[in-house]
Amino acid sequence: MTLRNNPRIEMPSSLERSSSQVSISPSDTAIANYGGRDLQLNRGVALNLDWVDAVRVNTSAVERRAQTIGTRRTVKKEWQAAWLLRAISSMDLTTLSGDDTDERVRRLCAKARQPIQQELVEKLGIESLNIKVAAVCVYHTFVETARRAIEGSGIHVAAVSTGFPAGLSPFEERVAEIRRSVEAGADEIDVVITRALVFGAKWQALYDEIAAFKNACGPAHLKVILGTGDLLTLRNVARASMVAMMAGADFIKTSTGKEPTNATLPVSLVMTRAIREYAQETGMAVGFKPAGGIRTAKQSLDWLALMKEELGDSWLKSELFRFGASGMLADIERQLEHHATGRYSAEYRHPIA
Repeated sequence: MTLRNNPRIEMPSSLERSSSQVSISPSDTAIANYGGRDLQLNRGVALNLDWVDAVRVNTSAVERRAQTIGTRRTVKKEWQAAWLLRAISSMDLTTLSGDDTDERVRRLCAKARQPIQQELVEKLGIESLNIKVAAVCVYHTFVETARRAIEGSGIHVAAVSTGFPAGLSPFEERVAEIRRSVEAGADEIDVVITRALVFGAKWQALYDEIAAFKNACGPAHLKVILGTGDLLTLRNVARASMVAMMAGADFIKTSTGKEPTNATLPVSLVMTRAIREYAQETGMAVGFKPAGGIRTAKQSLDWLALMKEELGDSWLKSELFRFGASGMLADIERQLEHHATGRYSAEYRHPIA
């Protein structure tokens, strides 16, 4: 039961570099591989309106395919436990409540460092894996608190921005909020698009908005929240996904978690196939983050199966896949405890924060 780490590229010492030229091939800098082709980080491309207008979605076919995701692939016993550990390592542990406090964020960060109780880790025999979540996601106010609490752990700090969750504050304020979060130490910024631009098919305006957010992020990764529950049609979801990727998004994300309808398998299927088409056309990889409504260990397996079947193993690592679903961590712990002991524990024994 192992989680493979990314291969490390050993660079020569400064003395060796001075005596010989070091050439870096595309495979050295690749973040993913699809169909035998190495893919690079997304740098964005010029807006191609012909490509956007040509997008079509067969809704009934998407829904039929989505219904098969949980039935075509079954994992049991130690293989299921390994997939659940993968789900934890791809999680953005999140608190986005109006009553958040510094102490709650610190407790969340402690859980992020050790998402599985030590006793259970020992029973599973996975001490050497050092399982931890990929990131903690908080409001801008708590970025510095989170950064200090996870310092040295390798866990990223993600901040929701741009007037989250509505995304309707003045444009200059949204851009300034991104810059302040990056200055405070955020590694990743989750931004909200203006949904009205999608409804009006104002693709140039949407592209320019996201490109400005990307520029404001500087070294931080940009995760673009489409708010799919508000976009009404799967075609709107696909077209908005394409524009976001063209504008330079590092990830496309389904939802804020605050909409009446959040992540669903049909929406996720449309977005992952947009990612696949973009990769085939540009040679660049974009990550995917379903958020909201994913609450059980079984659901996490469905989404991991979707990523493996539609995009391949490269999208089963946290660099290209995240769960915005803190609520499912307790259920994953309960399933892992059942695997180790044959018994289910009470959910209250696995608090998030």
